[in-house]
Amino acid sequence: MVAELISVGTELLLGNIVNTNASFLAEQCAGLGLSLYFQTVVGDNPGRLEQTLRLALSRADVVILTGGLGPTKDDLTKELVADLTGRPLVEHEHTREQIQRFFDTRKVNADQITENNWKQALIPDGATVVDNANGTAPGLIVPHKEQYIILLPGPPKEMEPMFLEGVAPFLRALEPAVIYSKTVRVCGMGESRVETMIADLVNAQDNPTIATYAKTGCVDMRVTASASSEQEAKQLVRPVVCELQNRFGTHVYSTDEKETLEEAVVSMLRDRGLTVSTAESCTGGLLAARLVNVSGASQVFAEGYITYSNEAKTKLLGVPQDVLRQFGAVSEQTARAMAFGAAAAGSDASVAITGIAGPLGGSDAKPVGTVFIACSVNGSVSVQEYHFDGNREKIRDYSAVSALTLLRNCILDGE
Repeated sequence: MVAELISVGTELLLGNIVNTNASFLAEQCAGLGLSLYFQTVVGDNPGRLEQTLRLALSRADVVILTGGLGPTKDDLTKELVADLTGRPLVEHEHTREQIQRFFDTRKVNADQITENNWKQALIPDGATVVDNANGTAPGLIVPHKEQYIILLPGPPKEMEPMFLEGVAPFLRALEPAVIYSKTVRVCGMGESRVETMIADLVNAQDNPTIATYAKTGCVDMRVTASASSEQEAKQLVRPVVCELQNRFGTHVYSTDEKETLEEAVVSMLRDRGLTVSTAESCTGGLLAARLVNVSGASQVFAEGYITYSNEAKTKLLGVPQDVLRQFGAVSEQTARAMAFGAAAAGSDASVAITGIAGPLGGSDAKPVGTVFIACSVNGSVSVQEYHFDGNREKIRDYSAVSALTLLRNCILDGE
């Protein structure tokens, strides 16, 4: 079955909003076994939207549109779909009750609810409604000949749960075959290297298939099989997952698609009865934030230091002033001293980051993106030098992920 995505909104075309919906839906469609060949962004223009929708219907079994379902005049998606499919708009009593409940919960007086809000209770006759627990615009599944047009609101916090709870089960039921996926998540390797290592598997693939997805500092490999039953699909996936685990070894940090790298690291620390402290300069607390964002991190996270200035590095971590004068704040020696200082409070492990996130501060010897990360586990220290590309935000993100990867590797090396 072929699916196509249409993202509606002039704000997307102008770059005012990043189109995260397309990324989410593309990944979900792949997981459901749907073939996705085209994605389109179109502004709030009825003529261009109709042209885009007709083109999508000429080549897809399912067309998923996000955006344009709000109460204002430029929200025209539902009206256009109703006209195109020849389905009159009728008031949906349940949806009107849902909208009323939404305002009642927020204690909005009746005289504050404008008439255009009730526009969202109108649906194309015969459409299936997908309830919106986080907003007022319902989702819609509109049959059209042998195809389906699916309408979802634009805000991701509304759209994502609606797709997972209401649309995904519907799409899954359309396929006679059962689709099963398993994700192998690796860290410390780039997408190019990962793809090279599995090129023979990809070239020979049929069922199951392998798809790679690059993340910040990590790569996911999703193995997907189609079969007549879930058990049969799992049997097809299992040997491929085992082969990937054998090839990537300790770089594999999880086979759970929902488990993040920081969750895997916290679990590793907890399972081994270890505690960790952090010392950060250029990342300004990003590493500590990722760790404490994990439920149960209090069992393993001892303390974190943000030592942005040289004075703070000396005062809080005991970095010798001679080291800072001779080698500079961004150096292997300073990173090592920071890691020792963070561990001095009594934690079993520590991680220290110091670098140049830019856009200023670089030099020929140490250009922007130069980062040193040190990790100490039970007194043994390892220091790595990195050179990241990109803007300030990207460099800081890659630094935090690389620190988690180094911590994980040092724990494994110490066993």
